Amino acid sequence: MSAFPHVFRRTVLAITLSGFSFTLSAANLQANLPERLSQVKVGDQHVVLLGTPIKQHSIAPNFKVVDANFKTVQLADFKNSTVLISVVPSIDTGICSLQTKRFNSEVANLPQDVVLLTISTDLPFAQKRYCQQENIDKLTVLSDAVWRDFGSNYGLLIKDMGLLTRAVLIINKKGKLVYQQVVPELAQEPDYDAALSALNNIVTEK
Repeated sequence: MSAFPHVFRRTVLAITLSGFSFTLSAANLQANLPERLSQVKVGDQHVVLLGTPIKQHSIAPNFKVVDANFKTVQLADFKNSTVLISVVPSIDTGICSLQTKRFNSEVANLPQDVVLLTISTDLPFAQKRYCQQENIDKLTVLSDAVWRDFGSNYGLLIKDMGLLTRAVLIINKKGKLVYQQVVPELAQEPDYDAALSALNNIVTEK
């Protein structure tokens, strides 16, 4: 777990933006969410995931996250587009950075009606700084730090850590979740070839 400092285990997160302060309690955010022991491992330990897992080929639930300026962004904003969501625990750590850079580099090879998103629970400030430093300018990086709405709606929130488990999701133009790769080891990169092949098949199908 050296890639994920203990700072992410804080149960209370204080944020100040333009003089407006608010406090998020991880305990409150996780209250009443269903939980399950998953196949995802950190070292030799399976992690408990919170939220409702989504069955493949079912309608993808809407979610709200925020961009670098704390503006609300929803899945519904990308209606009639194919959406690939790269989910990372913490964007400015080694494997997460590699994953983000790889998908950022793939955007130029995709049709214009394909949207690539990266979602993590990092604060927007940290995401913005990382994107500027690493020239991440092709895909959209979004934060689930405020409501944990994405993580809970898709069953990808790691209990007691406040992080999302690593995954790649694809939602087609009809709004259905048609591909889901939940990476079995948190410290492992996703299978990019499998995800990109699936994306290619989805965008070319009639």
